[in-house]
Amino acid sequence: MSQEGVGVHLETSLGYLLKEASSALRTAMEEVLRPLGMSVTHYSCLELLAQRPGLSNSELARGAFVTRQTMNVLLQALERDGYVTRPAEAPVGKALPTRLTASGRRSLQKASTAVRSVEARMLADLTATEQSDAFRILQTMIHSLHSDNKDA
Repeated sequence: MSQEGVGVHLETSLGYLLKEASSALRTAMEEVLRPLGMSVTHYSCLELLAQRPGLSNSELARGAFVTRQTMNVLLQALERDGYVTRPAEAPVGKALPTRLTASGRRSLQKASTAVRSVEARMLADLTATEQSDAFRILQTMIHSLHSDNKDA
């Protein structure tokens, strides 16, 4: 019984290839972050806070592509380990703005170096023009998918 015409042809599906690339990137990042006692989500949280101090749990969860519950558990661990601080009470509304500590910044510095090495390895066989084209194309795809969501 043939299944031709049913589903997506994985060999020619750009979406499947993007998912495979994402999975390979995550695996490579986990390998370099594990010796530093971090996961990709842990690293993403610290990187987001370095670039956007004071983000709330919900904002961090969206930026790290995890649920609010997962981020809350991570933030509790990061706070306990001295990487971040959060006020006991929200200064405005319900959101507790989170900030990196000096220890969190030092840990992030090591992790960023490791992650940059993975990205450099990923891009090593591409010319500068190809890298630029890939960046632009991926941004366009993301924009198209986000704008389609708003129209639906």
